[in-house]
Order: sequence, then structure tokens, then C-alpha cells
Amino acid sequence: MTDLSAEASNLSHVWRRFCSELAEAGEVLARPSSPTSALDQAEGLRYLSRLARTALNMLVDSADPDFPRLFLLCDDKIKIGADNPDNLYQQCVVRGDRTYRITGKRNSVPYFSIGSKANRYAIDGTMASTGEIEFAQMEFGPDGTFEIVVSRDPQPGNWLPMADDTTLLIVRQTFDDKQTQTPADIKVERISDGPTAPALLTPALIEQQLMASAAWARGTANTFANWSEWFKAHPNQFYDAPQEIFWKAGGDPNIWYGHFYFDLQPGEALVIETPVPDCRMWNVQIDNWWMESLDHVHQKVWLNNSMARLEPDGSVIVVCADADPGFGNWVDLAGHRSGTGLWRWFNAAENVVPRMRVVKL
Repeated sequence: MTDLSAEASNLSHVWRRFCSELAEAGEVLARPSSPTSALDQAEGLRYLSRLARTALNMLVDSADPDFPRLFLLCDDKIKIGADNPDNLYQQCVVRGDRTYRITGKRNSVPYFSIGSKANRYAIDGTMASTGEIEFAQMEFGPDGTFEIVVSRDPQPGNWLPMADDTTLLIVRQTFDDKQTQTPADIKVERISDGPTAPALLTPALIEQQLMASAAWARGTANTFANWSEWFKAHPNQFYDAPQEIFWKAGGDPNIWYGHFYFDLQPGEALVIETPVPDCRMWNVQIDNWWMESLDHVHQKVWLNNSMARLEPDGSVIVVCADADPGFGNWVDLAGHRSGTGLWRWFNAAENVVPRMRVVKL
């Protein structure tokens, strides 16, 4: 009994160190560029709590690459890096020297992609792609079932490459209408040699996992605070940057990302107008300073290709305002006078940069 008590006592410093390192993520709230309004600061505090929650899920409870656990990285509450309201983001931890099999059924989701990633958010804010595959590149059975082998070495059939430093699989399922379309069924399992059951937890392992969780939360918070600072330097226009910047942060190479920062006075609205190129899908969303999507369950804070009303010439007008202005397609600012936003083109024949202007209503 004495030995067990001593061991527990000795580990209390690990918890204190974890809490101390996690607390450093709060530095983003005090940055000179960070907004100081009650709403923005409250959302920032909530955002940090959400990052801590998903970091612990990913790097403690779902961290064993020999027993991959597919989980939702974002949902209607946990939001990261301009998460798409039309998406389901699923993720699991893997290792580059293992081999995995993904099985499932496509059902009716219109866009589905899987990327293998080297997660370096805690180091340099990147999530480098080490392999990509999506529905258009895959073979299916007559009933829509599929199988993908995930490995470093090439495989026949559907194959998702990995690299030595691959640490994650990210699944994106994108919908036109989540209410009527069915997500793909998906299961991930290791098929290379390995243990038959997880090893017992050790003090060294849980310490490593907790510190990695704190580092991930801090790195993620700072990465997207940096992005918001970039966008803020060019308000009310699309940020002109190479797409590779966004792909290296975990973005899908099939998508063009048009980030922006809006800054509006009371009574002003942000109007976005664009021709619609030939593309598989598109959408636009309003986010807060922390690059969280807003409450898309209860408010009309985004628009996609199936929701939009087009102009007679096939173009689209989006009006981001406090209330429906009576023209174009309304997107609700949801009480925000400033924040970030994102336009996406999926596999567009031409990546048109929409026009943006501020108007008085």
C-alpha cells in the first residue's frame, strides 16, 4: 500500500506540469492583435477549452496506432481552423511503419476524401500531406462498398500512401444537405503484425501523452491566431496567399481556400459577388476571430451550392449582415462586427476570386 501511495504522490507533479503548460495556450487571448470585446474574449476562452478537450481525446484516449480509433475531430461544438459546417471531420492516429485497412460503404455523401498527415502542429503549425485519396479515384463494389489499404509501400487497388512520419488519417465527408444525405460507413483496422491487446498504461506514457496534448492545444491556438493576424492586415478582401500554406495546415488539395477578415460598422454589410465556375461543390461561411465556424445548427451562418439562389446570369450574391437585406443570399453575422470567413471551391475548373465590398443598409 505504501508503494502505491508513493507512486501516486510522485505523479502529482506531472499533472501540475500539464496544467501549467496547457495554461500557456491562454497567451493568445492577450495578444495585442486579439480582440478585447466581451463576446470575442468569451469565445476565446471557450475555444481553448474545446482545444483541450479534443487534444486529450486524440492524444490520450485515441493515441494507440496499433488500435486505431476513428473519432470526430470537429462537431457542432468543437471547432478548429474554419471548420466546414457541411463536413464531418473524422480522424485516427496511425504510424507510418504499420499497415492498415479501411473498409466501408459510400452511401449518398457527395464528397469523401482521406488524407494521411504528418501532424506537426505542436512543432511548426503544419500538418503535411503524405497521401490523399477520394471517391473519384476509388474502385467500389456493386453495392457501393470499398476497401483501401494504407501503407508506405504501394498496394494494388485502392491505396492511400503514408510516409515514415505519418501520424494521422483525416477523413472529410462533405454534404450538400446533411439532413437528407447519408454519411459513408467507415472502419479502420491495423492488418500488419502487432500486439493483440493494448499494453498496460505506464507513468512515462501518460506523461508523454498529457504533455503532447498541452503542446497541441497551444500550437493549434497560436497557428490560427497567426492566420487571423495575417487576414486582419487586409480587411474586407480575400487574403492573397499561395494555397500551399493552407494545404500544409491539413487542407484538402482538391479545395481552393479563400480566407478573409471582415470589419464592419453598425448598419454595414459585407457583399460577396462571383460567377460560379464549373465545380463539384462550393460554400462560404462566417467565422469568429478564433477561426471557429459559428452556430450553424441554429443560425444561417453559411451558404452552399444547394442552398444558394443564383442570379439570372448564373452568378451568386452573398450578403453577410445582421438581418436579411432582401436581396442576394443572406448569411447571418450572428452578432459579430468583425471576424474571419472562408470561401471554398471544390475541384473548380477555374478558381475565381470573388469580389467583396462593404455597403450601408
